[in-house]
Amino acid sequence: MTDRELLPVEVIGVRVEMPSNQPIVLLREVGGTRYLPIWVGAVEASAIAFAQQGVIPPRPLPHDLMKTLIEEIGTPLVSVVLTQMKDGIFYSELNFAGEKKISARPSDAIALALRCDVSISATAELFSSAGIEIPDAAEDEVEKFREFLDQINPDDFLG
Repeated sequence: MTDRELLPVEVIGVRVEMPSNQPIVLLREVGGTRYLPIWVGAVEASAIAFAQQGVIPPRPLPHDLMKTLIEEIGTPLVSVVLTQMKDGIFYSELNFAGEKKISARPSDAIALALRCDVSISATAELFSSAGIEIPDAAEDEVEKFREFLDQINPDDFLG
């Protein structure tokens, strides 16, 4: 496996980390036992939770507007890649048709990927530096986390 190898991930969900009261989005390596916890802002946490729950706001939120712009311009979003972590900050890129790439915050990239129904992946290098291995024995904790996510409302993240 090379460091630039891309590993598909799935968005497990968003939760608030205590005692800091800071939202995190939890990603899991598809078919693996490694996870990426990424700290995000409250607005971005809401945007990700809205997309996961299929909530359609009465007026477009920024990520909904971005999706509409992408559709209207006619250059589809193809994928999102979480590329690296540098000085504790995660980086990602939006990959468009025609091999166009735009740097983006991972929280925005994830929110947009969920709305556009495109794949999300992370580099092997990122998993090596920031991934957390959760063995099968801890899978019940992940299931509890999923149950927690099923019971929350995206409005819980709004200040």
